[in-house]
Amino acid sequence: MIGVVYLGNNPKTQERLKYIPGQLVRMTNAYKDAAQICTPHVVNEHFLVFFERNVRSEDITAITYLRKKCRNVYIVLITDKMTDEERDTYMKCGINDTIQKMASVTELNKKIQFISEREKILFDDEAPKYGILKFKIPLWKRMFDIIFSLIAIIILSPVFLLTAIAIRLESKGPILFKSQRVGTNYAIFDFLKFRSMYVDAEQRLKDLSKDRNQYAENHDSDEPKTTITAPLGDQAEMAMLDMGMESEMMISDEEIMLVGDDFVVAESDYSKKKEEDINNAFIKIENDPRVTKVGRFIRKYSIDELPQLFNILKGDMSVVGNRPLPLYEAEKLTADSSIDRFMAPAGLTGLWQVEERGKGGNMSAEERKQLDITYGQTYNFMLDMKIILRTLTAFVQKENV
Repeated sequence: MIGVVYLGNNPKTQERLKYIPGQLVRMTNAYKDAAQICTPHVVNEHFLVFFERNVRSEDITAITYLRKKCRNVYIVLITDKMTDEERDTYMKCGINDTIQKMASVTELNKKIQFISEREKILFDDEAPKYGILKFKIPLWKRMFDIIFSLIAIIILSPVFLLTAIAIRLESKGPILFKSQRVGTNYAIFDFLKFRSMYVDAEQRLKDLSKDRNQYAENHDSDEPKTTITAPLGDQAEMAMLDMGMESEMMISDEEIMLVGDDFVVAESDYSKKKEEDINNAFIKIENDPRVTKVGRFIRKYSIDELPQLFNILKGDMSVVGNRPLPLYEAEKLTADSSIDRFMAPAGLTGLWQVEERGKGGNMSAEERKQLDITYGQTYNFMLDMKIILRTLTAFVQKENV
């Protein structure tokens, strides 16, 4: 089992780490002591260091020292919200991963288990010694993908031919639809499907009303806007605008205002809007008018997904995994709470697809994201077989999901 060390002086974090089941967490507030603890006493001994974020300059010194003295550590930064600049700085000096400052005992334990299960991959001598956590598909899963996709392509070749003819007869345009998708480790690849929409479908998307998105949360249109346009005074306004979008001004003891080039907004309202964007990352339109007649048929029987067998054969994705997302969806799922869904295989079918069909297509974006994360943390051969069997039994969708 991987050793766990806590470097910091936050009593609340220390208390939570004491309750990690079956795990003794060694604690220190001195980075040199942490480096001494992480010195291996046996071959292939590895350590996970939970590093409590503090003063940036001091943190950089500590992390750099740990990296220099210990090549067998995986460092997880315990932090609250970070700017892109801060995240980049900590990554460059050697942080591997992050976790929320108020993470529960369960969340901390899941992080330990997740990293422990991938110990051989993370500490592979041929892999980079530090950087963003990357997932590597197991050999058993890759071999299954190759065999499954080859057999399926051969058996289904008549279906490929008939579908291609039907698409060409109904509407002009390419038979295959190719789009860029984000899969494992945020890798972007060309995702193949039989074309089920009219050729100008992408342009039509922005014209569809937001209330047709199944995953979007409903909000009161009469809700007052949060932007404040009242003048601030010449000197104050000029000084604040010079500070840029991330500048802050204390309006009262209870609220912080964020000031940009052309707006002032409460920090709480900005955070709420950002959270809504993440929650509504998945776009799905009910009774989509962009879909052709042939498209509705091949979607109902999931025939439009068959070209992805070539993606599987190539290695872009797996038979079972988390659904690769379009760029406009994936870019909204880069928060710490969403990263784990991309640290798993990308797949043709997956846990949330079979669960969604079981609920008649009624599933929130948050439920979908959590199922993706659950699969990434628990997948195994038997679970993959169960998902494949459930997919086959639910092949004919009763709902337009």
